[in-house]
Amino acid sequence: MKQRRMTVANRTVVGVLAALVLAACGGSPGNGSPQSPSGSESPLSRTAIEGPRIIPAPRKMEAGTGAFAVGGNTRLEFGDGVDGERLGGYLTGLFQETYGIGLGTAGNVPDSNVIRFELTAGGSAGGPEGYSLASSPSRIVISAADSRGLFYGAVTLWQLLSKQQGGFVVPAVTIEDSPRFAWRGLMLDSARHYQPPEFIRKFIDVMALHKLNVLHWHLTDDQAWRLEIKKYPRLTEVGAWRVPAGPAAAADIDPATGKPRLYGGFYSQEDVRDLVAYARSRNISIVPEIDMPGHASAAIAAYPKLAVLDRPSPDVPADWGVYPNLFNAEEATFQFLEDVLAEVVTLFPGEYIHVGGDEAVKDQWKASRRVQARMRELGAKDEHELQSYFIRRMETFLTSKGRRLIGWDEILEGGLAPNATVMSWRGIDGAVAAAASGHDTVLSPQPTLYFDRRPFDTPTSPGRVEISTVENVYAFDPAPAAISEEQRKHILGVQANLWTEHIRTPARVEFMAFPRAAAIAEVGWSPTKDWAGFSERLSAQLERYQVLDVRFAEAPMPRPVDPFHRTSHEMALCTDKIALMLEDDAPLAGDRAVFKVDIMNPCWMFKGADLSKATALVASVGQVPFNFQIGDAVKEIVLSKPATPAGELEVRVDDCNGERIAVLPLAPAVGNFAVTTLPAATIKPREGLHDLCLTFTRKSIDPIWTIDSIELKTTTAAGTE
Repeated sequence: MKQRRMTVANRTVVGVLAALVLAACGGSPGNGSPQSPSGSESPLSRTAIEGPRIIPAPRKMEAGTGAFAVGGNTRLEFGDGVDGERLGGYLTGLFQETYGIGLGTAGNVPDSNVIRFELTAGGSAGGPEGYSLASSPSRIVISAADSRGLFYGAVTLWQLLSKQQGGFVVPAVTIEDSPRFAWRGLMLDSARHYQPPEFIRKFIDVMALHKLNVLHWHLTDDQAWRLEIKKYPRLTEVGAWRVPAGPAAAADIDPATGKPRLYGGFYSQEDVRDLVAYARSRNISIVPEIDMPGHASAAIAAYPKLAVLDRPSPDVPADWGVYPNLFNAEEATFQFLEDVLAEVVTLFPGEYIHVGGDEAVKDQWKASRRVQARMRELGAKDEHELQSYFIRRMETFLTSKGRRLIGWDEILEGGLAPNATVMSWRGIDGAVAAAASGHDTVLSPQPTLYFDRRPFDTPTSPGRVEISTVENVYAFDPAPAAISEEQRKHILGVQANLWTEHIRTPARVEFMAFPRAAAIAEVGWSPTKDWAGFSERLSAQLERYQVLDVRFAEAPMPRPVDPFHRTSHEMALCTDKIALMLEDDAPLAGDRAVFKVDIMNPCWMFKGADLSKATALVASVGQVPFNFQIGDAVKEIVLSKPATPAGELEVRVDDCNGERIAVLPLAPAVGNFAVTTLPAATIKPREGLHDLCLTFTRKSIDPIWTIDSIELKTTTAAGTE
């Protein structure tokens, strides 16, 4: 972690940002919510006075009297059986890197000004992750039945630390703590966009400080295969690389090959072993996902014999959405997948292996004579039963290796493998069905726990237009009433997912993950909910992100409505069929524009435009590739016939069937992959405020023309402005 000491200015900014985060999700910076601190006071500097600001909230906490001073003379002490080298190294590194505090080691001799870690005999009611922490002015004792509990006690100790006049202190407090659920996870999609190992190490570090313990690592999909498999090297030689969609990438020629530059990367087995070991040192289990039988395009590009089609595409595709490409059901394909999983289980020693199982469109299976013959051979009455056979066979193999299969809730269709665990993403229905049939389940439903949904209405972050706020996440119930008390024993826990189709960079991963990850951490750990208390503690958490150099989501400062100028974000979409915040495909380096658009109907409403003095309309437009696999829905896209080869932007008044008041030819923008400002169109002034409907004429769905901004030019006594 990068050391980043707090300045007075930083602390003030964090207080303001906490208020903005809460305001964006419906909270208010009143009683129980963070406020902008005044002077040099920061949220962390107030903790000893107002009470510890720990996230996730402990199960039980009682305040004492006084405080323990932490400094260069503070020493660590370890009881019998404690791995002091590991635990002490972690804590001293954390204190040093975040606050510049050096700690010493006392060995096993009792002393004052000591932080002691000890294992308790006979176990703990809190389980292996439970711990107790007792601090007084003279010493701190953290005890647990297991090293995992001691680790989380160390994390809590770090959160208790506050800056007071003269140094750092830990308030006197007694804590008894343990998690509500065993599975507290985040999913990171590295298939759509590759994140370097050093970022994943940082992500693991920050997860651990939230007491999250599962990193579900999405490694294969249609757009890439990221995991090195020694027996099948083409999976990464071919499958880890693609040409991004759009003319900008197509024009970026690699001089070494004379072809468009490839985008991607993969994780070597050495990378994986290092990350798995690093995660284990932070009490995090990495659960790999190897998708099957769908989301198979990258693997098929590498090894065409895996396909249902006779001549599959040799290229890894760049479209988002759901492809129809499935693995075939031949014995050679099952052998391939078992070979892959055999290497996977040697790399990932955890209990679970995720096999996907979602969004397996069965059209290719239905149309294939050979697949239909295989279904008869295997005794599958339909394609759902064939998928069930597929998953059962993988489950049998994984069981033979001492592992458990987990998959998305589609694995319920056609019959569930005996020991499979279900991850419910299509609402909670999959979890309800799994628990009712005696299967373990993890709740991970969209849209609330899908962190590709925006945390609030921000114009600069690509993703889905749909919003899931910090408060929405915090309000989620992992044990809903639809699951009976008896069946709730099958609820392993809860997980939020970072799908990265529209999250291209590591910085955006952090922006979309935090502070919502703090909310899901408390949902998974703490036995009760207290939104007001969580809101109050959030300002301290945001300051910790600053210390850790972690980017987090902060709402933009509100701006007044301008009757003469709007961006696409400030206009209403005419429809909400597939509404996205799409990043431009150019420029290749540097910042790119982000457009709000319904890809099914690129149409915007500029509401309340003041046309009384408007004499001209200026439009800035962009074009993005239509790289979306949406099945038959593509047939519903209506094209408006253009008057010129390049098409036009049409502007109508009052509604989309109203008078056409301006037409702006798109020809000047055709050759520019980034945003283009079109020549102004003259318009006639008219009294009052009016809505403007903006649409494009075009010959095909690709590219998608988009609005970046619209400006009305007005005439004054001094001329046009």
